[in-house]
Amino acid sequence: MKQLWQNIRAGLNTKFGFFLLITGLFWIKSVIAYQTKFNLGVQGNMQELILVLSPLGFAILLFGIGLYFRGKWSYWYMIIMDAILSTWLFSNILYYREFSDFITFNLIKGSGSASDNLGKSLMGIMRGTDFLVFLDVVVVIILLATRFIKIDTSKFKLLNAGVVSLLSIAVLGANLGMAYSNRSGLLTRTFDNNYIVKYLGLQSYTLYDGIKTYQNSNKKKEAKSSQLKPIRKFLNENKVSPDIQYKGVEKGKNVFVIHLESLQQFVIDKKWQGKEITPNLNKLYHDKNTLSFDNFFNQVGQGKTADAEMMLENSLYGLPEGAAMVTDGTTNTFQAAPAILGQKGYTTAAFHGDVPSFWNRDNAYKSFGYDYYFSKQYYDIKPGYVSGYGMKDKIFLRDSMQYIEQLPQPFYAKLITVSNHYPYLISKENTSIKPWDTGDSTVDPYVQTAHYLDQSIGELMQYLKKTGLDKKSVLMLYGDHYGISNNHKPAIAKILGIKGVTNYNLAMFQKVPFMIHAPGLKGGINHNYGGEIDVMPTLMNILGVKTKGTFEFGQDMTAKDFNQIVAFRDGGFVSKKYTKYGGDLYYTATGEQITDETEAQKKEIAKIQDYVNNSLTNSDKIINGDLLRFSDLDWFKKVNKADYDYKKANALEELKEAEKKNPTSLIQQNHGKSTLNKYKTDAPEVKQDEQKGSKTKDK
Repeated sequence: MKQLWQNIRAGLNTKFGFFLLITGLFWIKSVIAYQTKFNLGVQGNMQELILVLSPLGFAILLFGIGLYFRGKWSYWYMIIMDAILSTWLFSNILYYREFSDFITFNLIKGSGSASDNLGKSLMGIMRGTDFLVFLDVVVVIILLATRFIKIDTSKFKLLNAGVVSLLSIAVLGANLGMAYSNRSGLLTRTFDNNYIVKYLGLQSYTLYDGIKTYQNSNKKKEAKSSQLKPIRKFLNENKVSPDIQYKGVEKGKNVFVIHLESLQQFVIDKKWQGKEITPNLNKLYHDKNTLSFDNFFNQVGQGKTADAEMMLENSLYGLPEGAAMVTDGTTNTFQAAPAILGQKGYTTAAFHGDVPSFWNRDNAYKSFGYDYYFSKQYYDIKPGYVSGYGMKDKIFLRDSMQYIEQLPQPFYAKLITVSNHYPYLISKENTSIKPWDTGDSTVDPYVQTAHYLDQSIGELMQYLKKTGLDKKSVLMLYGDHYGISNNHKPAIAKILGIKGVTNYNLAMFQKVPFMIHAPGLKGGINHNYGGEIDVMPTLMNILGVKTKGTFEFGQDMTAKDFNQIVAFRDGGFVSKKYTKYGGDLYYTATGEQITDETEAQKKEIAKIQDYVNNSLTNSDKIINGDLLRFSDLDWFKKVNKADYDYKKANALEELKEAEKKNPTSLIQQNHGKSTLNKYKTDAPEVKQDEQKGSKTKDK
């Protein structure tokens, strides 16, 4: 045993021995992280073997480069490489925990557009065991520092270093061959980054994403107008006739688009400790003048809120990596709802109580054709008014009315709430319902912020009723994406009252609220399966706005021949009959898993999958190639971004001029008097300000 230990010590004191040590430790660490930190859906012995093999090839390749260096530089290189790879693994562990996805170059590129309060979010995500990914780095440094391992200054033969490099290529080739034997078309027909990491490892995925990002950056240069022809053919083949019953029934009405941050459908009608979580939304949901959808799904990818906005206002999917509003929002040509309605006589405005650059909105909204963008700089923000990702909802909605009442009617106004945003920060004075008791500290406050969001909607509804705007407006309310990610399965199971969470449960958990409310609108709960991509065609039909020739990948959800296929960004789907999620297949109605497909089922499912793949691919082609610049419509004028200016002084001056030219605003109809005194809120921060103001006057 002593001789064996001496031989090990002697081996570690060679450059090659140190290479084997650091490579082996990194390999073992990666395999453990893949199995414990990610949910890659590994099934069967073959996939287990591939998962174990996947980190090895690149580990040998990258650490093997150190064998070409001389003396201590070889050791320095391998340690620094280990630290870099470990940091990358650590970052992906944190990102995956909340978003069930891996970091992409486009995401990094756009991180500055969505970085506010990131520190608070990370603190809620981190776990002590995450830092174990750096343990091997610390160990090898200590071994060298204590001279347990001595630096080998002798020259390592280049021929042997070359053999190591060839070995890495052989391992990578074997890994790729095994991966393709288990999943054909892995790198050409997948929309899910989980598959790439599961079969090829994190380093291969990063290389793949880098190449893909570079290729996409060149697509705009190579794009041609002829590329729109097959896309047009696909859309025409899948076109449906808008529903006659709803066609133009709300023509000329104002439109309020109420963005319900991270709100999921399961909270509707749900009680906690005998108290309704969303009483105001429940009332709206069941109102006879509300068209509600109980099978409406979020379809976002990494862009989350930005993806939701892209779909709602363009009927284009978000990209498989990053956020299209960030990567392409500044430069691309769009046929967006704000621009279309603006050219039909609407005043268009977006409201967001945070910095204007969040998700690149200050640029993307110009491309979408928004006349005004009221961001954080437009509001009088006092201490206590901001929490998490922007102004608190009750204060934000109240203070937004100072601009709503000035907008010439009809207007299209999008109001983005944020208080129900992860990590669900809420002060004690703003809570009026107890947290859940799932034992998951991330999930438990969600019920409180959701309840607070609902209260803010109730206050807004009262104001609209008092001012008469409720009779002149269409309210469209939607949840933009999930609030509780799939990585909180025990908490999800407890909330839903089920024993175990299947991929079917997770698919259904992607439902978010979608309601369209207006006086006289024929309401009821529509059970059709639809998603965010379908919002624009549905709304435009209700407003009686024709969008002939636009490239829309959604369909009118009220149409009789609506196909009821919901495409998820990773290539999964929900249809009226089948659901595919996380690689598993189910009957949509019952949740029963399908393990042995009949030949007839295979054909049905293949047809649905083909539609999903073509929809995602064609939408990506439009965005990546900026193809809409080649689309010329005789009724639609392309947006000139230079026509828009969101600087506060300039925008407010423009608003005054617009009111003079078209004196149809709420404040004009109220004989020039403000209606803000009709807005009542119980926000404690506002009450405190009012009390301070009263004391100041008394003095």
